[in-house]
Amino acid sequence: MIKYVFLDLDDTVLDFHKAEEVAIQKTLRHFGVTPTEKTVARYSAINQAQWKLLEQGKLTRAEVKLRRFSLLFEELGVQIDAEAARTFYEEALSHGHYFIAGAEQLLQDLCKDYALYIASNGTTAVQNGRIASAGIAHYFEEIFLSEQIGAVKPTKAFFDHCFARIPQFDRHEAIILGDSLTSDIQGGIHAGIKTCWFNPKGECAGGEVRPDFEISALEEFLPLLKSL
Repeated sequence: MIKYVFLDLDDTVLDFHKAEEVAIQKTLRHFGVTPTEKTVARYSAINQAQWKLLEQGKLTRAEVKLRRFSLLFEELGVQIDAEAARTFYEEALSHGHYFIAGAEQLLQDLCKDYALYIASNGTTAVQNGRIASAGIAHYFEEIFLSEQIGAVKPTKAFFDHCFARIPQFDRHEAIILGDSLTSDIQGGIHAGIKTCWFNPKGECAGGEVRPDFEISALEEFLPLLKSL
């Protein structure tokens, strides 16, 4: 029986890519660069690659925040201060929220029978701003952010911290739902809890990371929990 549900925030509850698109467009315009579709897509790819390096322990969070802009501006051949861009971008990102289809209803339903927790690698100020903007904090027993914890998903240290904060926690009664195989699912495996991959695009898992369960729409998650 499941009692504890850990939810990733970005692209599981809130649509990060939409928020990212809006924030980077605002940032580029602010610094005098026309935000073309190609440029926005390139930033997203660069940004995602840097966060993967963070998960692997190859970059620090501070390096990720600046490197994504330095690399983009170098490719564009423009002279813009990466720190100034980071500051503006994070402020813009913290005010935007767009729900993944079915997320609001899922939270309303889950909170009736399960203890809910956010488990996110996102920047503290940005995530707290987006959570506040979305008005969803009251659904969660606690919000676990890697920047505050000092460890990132998928490390065991991140989850050990979370578990230690939950009275009488039993990992056999816990599950994590997230869209990232390398962060959420691998992290759940490291932590010894059940894992559910949110895979709306129908991607092939491949590799060695194998989730216990997989759903393509959030509406599928509650029936799955009730069956366990």
